[in-house]
Amino acid sequence: MIIRPIAGNDLPALLALVAKTGVGLTTLPANAEELERRIAASEASFAGTTQRADQVFLFALEDTATRLIVGTAGIAAAVGLRQAWYSYRVGQAVHASQELGIYSQTSTLFLTNDHTGNSELCSLFLDPHFRRDGNGSLLSKARFLFIAQHRKPFSKRVIAELRGVSDADGRSPFWESLGRHFFSMDFSRADYLTGIGKKSFVAELMPKHPLYINFLTPEAQAVIGKTHDSTTPAARLLAEEGFRYEGHVDIFDAGPTVECDVEDIDAVARSRVVEVAARDEGSVATPDETMWLVANTRFEDFRAGLVRGTVTDGKLALAAGQMRALGAAAGEQLRVVALSPRDRH
Repeated sequence: MIIRPIAGNDLPALLALVAKTGVGLTTLPANAEELERRIAASEASFAGTTQRADQVFLFALEDTATRLIVGTAGIAAAVGLRQAWYSYRVGQAVHASQELGIYSQTSTLFLTNDHTGNSELCSLFLDPHFRRDGNGSLLSKARFLFIAQHRKPFSKRVIAELRGVSDADGRSPFWESLGRHFFSMDFSRADYLTGIGKKSFVAELMPKHPLYINFLTPEAQAVIGKTHDSTTPAARLLAEEGFRYEGHVDIFDAGPTVECDVEDIDAVARSRVVEVAARDEGSVATPDETMWLVANTRFEDFRAGLVRGTVTDGKLALAAGQMRALGAAAGEQLRVVALSPRDRH
């Protein structure tokens, strides 16, 4: 299983993959024209021919045995520089009357652009049939090796919007209690319009004043800052790396935004560059050896995968097939980090 930059001829496979995502994954709309545009934007970003405000790096998870694309993940270099980036900040409003001896503290939602300029982890989806053998960790965390090796395009702070709670029919309790009153459309429609870049309606229709959370239905209040069940594994992986919920939620489904400074992302901070060595013929890695997340040090031809082995004297031994898949030869460099934070030193 190899992570690589997505390419134009991956469009049919990406469309088939997106058909499995369901409602709520805003950055992967089921629209061939929009997905083609995003692939082209990614290719321009890897080629270095686009401005930072438009840079988005999309990666594909490829099963090299079948040539199938079974997952995707992305990084937006800086959100909100081209179109406003909205979120709700959960805050507090205090009302007090000394004369009556009454003091109340009420939770509120403030519409903000606080994350403007931050880098965003986005477009993460793994085919349900491949949610095994560390593929989810590879797909999510390979992006950290890319950021660690190529820091220039990215901001000091990285965020990730996690999918909020909705039912099997795509119904969001938060949307039904709040958004529907202002937008007069289904949650899935609003989410889709945002996904294809039609975001001006958010600024035009969203209330600008703080909203009192206790005016929402109990069902809506209960899902603020909560993730969709299918997103829980991704949330857990980000938490392992140091990402935390800081009180910002999505304006449509109230899913949490988690964030972390780049230098505090564990996989970034603990990754290191080692030299590739050729594994001896007949030598096989054993289950007790460390599972490494490894990536070549190239930009446009980035490749990442999982390798079990031991780093000795600054070298990691790879089999010939592993070197071919990673686009790295003996004597060249790899950036590596133990896949599990428990194995990092």
